[in-house]
Amino acid sequence: MNYLQKLNYHYKPSKGWVNDPNGLVYFRGYYHIFYQHAPDYEIPWKQPMHWGHARTKDFITWEELPVALYPDREYDNNGCWSGTAIVKDDVLYLFYASIRGQEKIQTVSVAYSNDGINFEKYEGNPVIDRYPAEGSSDFRDPSVCFFGGAYYCVMATGNPTDKAARLLLYKSKDLFSWDYVGVMSEWADCKYAECPSIIPMEDTCLLAASVCPLKSRHYFSLMYGDFDNGKFTEKFSAEVDKGPDQYAGQVFRDHTGRVIMISWVPGWKYKGFAAKDVGCMSVPKELKLKNGRITAYPIEELQHLLKDEDPSVKRTENGFVIERSGREPVIYNGRITDLKILRDGYLVEVFVNGGEEVYTVLL
Repeated sequence: MNYLQKLNYHYKPSKGWVNDPNGLVYFRGYYHIFYQHAPDYEIPWKQPMHWGHARTKDFITWEELPVALYPDREYDNNGCWSGTAIVKDDVLYLFYASIRGQEKIQTVSVAYSNDGINFEKYEGNPVIDRYPAEGSSDFRDPSVCFFGGAYYCVMATGNPTDKAARLLLYKSKDLFSWDYVGVMSEWADCKYAECPSIIPMEDTCLLAASVCPLKSRHYFSLMYGDFDNGKFTEKFSAEVDKGPDQYAGQVFRDHTGRVIMISWVPGWKYKGFAAKDVGCMSVPKELKLKNGRITAYPIEELQHLLKDEDPSVKRTENGFVIERSGREPVIYNGRITDLKILRDGYLVEVFVNGGEEVYTVLL
């Protein structure tokens, strides 16, 4: 398998390491995607994290833009880590985990832009400068939304004393002054949560998070439920993408009302896997709740790329097998009423039964 070949539909920068998608947003006629980035190295941790930046109108043709955020302040000199974006009064705001010092003290900072390309950091950063008692030093990945006349920020953390992964909630009127509300959601017997997304809608709320249990693997949970009085009450949940080679999904709502998810492919275990980083962004998938089932399926702009078969995907009596080069195959056993495949170079994304299950795989 040629892991250095150019990908056609999955965005990746021309050079440098890439991981978590950040700041997914529609602004001034473009879809913008930011991402964790080491612009000068093909493996991580050789330099503090930056925010890379690209934009597109159709999610097929991408324009790589200058690095949006550099770790160039005292409060973020150990990296501009993951976060989200929000538009207010035709200004684009980026909220990010600002990490400082060898102690890796984690705070929240904000930068803003009038043109969506050039960003200025707020002079009052960090806007959240410490974690509360319910959290811990793992305190990161701000997700900001507007709901019911106020702005909310969801922070991912964990509490080692209580052995709980938690999402903590903050509230603001102006995006700069934040008041702590409390624990919004939590998971028992876990180390911490990461990469949350919150999308309030007319009659429900979508909450997504990567969760790290104490004794099992990370997983990415999509949840629909109620968001009321600072608490999220889950009604429906799913781990839709069960592929071994994806992580750190982020969800946003575009200008047409679609709820779209993009994830990082293929994950941490592939750092240094090839001479050039093989990491990229997944194709955007629209999330829907149908009869209590959460589905993830490529957005309309990409559906013409879907195929019924691919040489790497072998149908079996009970499902299918995805063959990988030098690694264990991915095996699916279960009912199949529909199977669609999106192949792009050394990657496949397989959609089972209209997106009830997804398998993202590095071949």
